Amino acid sequence: MKEFLSWDQTLFKDSELFELDHIPEYFHHRDAQLQSLMYCIRPALGGGRPVNSLCIGSPGTGKTTAVLKVFEEIEKHSQNVVPVLVNCQVNSTKYAVFSQIFKKIIGYAPPATGASFKKIFSEVAKYIVEHEKVLLVALDDMNYLFYENEVDGILYSLLRAHETHPGARMGVIAILSDTGVPHLLDPKVESVFLPEEIKFPQYTFDEIRDILSNRIRQGFFPDVIGESVLETIAHHTFSLGDLRVGIDLLKRSGLNAEKRASKTIAQEDVESAYEKSRLVHLSYMMRTLKKEEKILLGLIADSPQSNSGDLYKKFHGKTTLGYTRFYELLNKLGSVKLIDADFTGKGARGRSRVVKLRFKPEEVKIRL
Repeated sequence: MKEFLSWDQTLFKDSELFELDHIPEYFHHRDAQLQSLMYCIRPALGGGRPVNSLCIGSPGTGKTTAVLKVFEEIEKHSQNVVPVLVNCQVNSTKYAVFSQIFKKIIGYAPPATGASFKKIFSEVAKYIVEHEKVLLVALDDMNYLFYENEVDGILYSLLRAHETHPGARMGVIAILSDTGVPHLLDPKVESVFLPEEIKFPQYTFDEIRDILSNRIRQGFFPDVIGESVLETIAHHTFSLGDLRVGIDLLKRSGLNAEKRASKTIAQEDVESAYEKSRLVHLSYMMRTLKKEEKILLGLIADSPQSNSGDLYKKFHGKTTLGYTRFYELLNKLGSVKLIDADFTGKGARGRSRVVKLRFKPEEVKIRL
């Protein structure tokens, strides 16, 4: 009976390591990006204005974690830089963003009613000047500020603060999910933003395997996962290009093995867990889609394997958008691994494509 867990035993040495918001102590395969971030922030450590930066890459490539690791270092070693990370998915208006900044700087939230944006902004800027601080704001998931048409106002307020409050030093780290469709700023904002672009490429298969292997070593007791099972988990993660899928898959596979009272994780534990873990990627990506992208995905879900020509007719009927825009959106849904769109060699200049959904139609529809 040695291969079975007793009721009070667990496979997890530290289950916290398998939570999606866990910040790892050692952050592997992102040294160049961390160096670039530190280069941008260095002027602030000496009391100057930081170089603005744009962290861009697919979801699940370590952008937010990199910024949080750098912020950890700043808070340990600097008294004069105030780093604030704002989740723009939750705080997607100018008032909400500056309320978060106010809360971090002043120590309490501004009143929910009665305080104008101008008043909150003025208090923030005044504090920065009087205490000779440098404000560094990371706008996480900045995509959401584009969807709400709030991005120009927020960036403009931060980057032109020194004009209304001389001596106010503020910088921005924009964290943007690259979804294949360019996000354009107002030219007058672009001219003061001028960010240093820091690219976060998708992890290679070997990098994913290495990161998951480290998580296993620290989070599970020895000999819980064999090499072939790790290989399977790494392949599943790589196929969706989202490290969060692999972290979630480790957790669910471990729980499945415990349910069987097994001391080791088997392939069957991984395969049954993958049905749920892959939805981490689907849920996250669908939250980032704009209205017309959701319309197109809904049409694909209605007919999970369709010809691009037929799909375009339905899409045009619903949105009146032209073929070029349709083609861009199709490419985007492919780039974020929600669909596969393969050329058939038929149609005008061989451009006809068979469009296949990578998830079950009901999984997509429930999230629409």
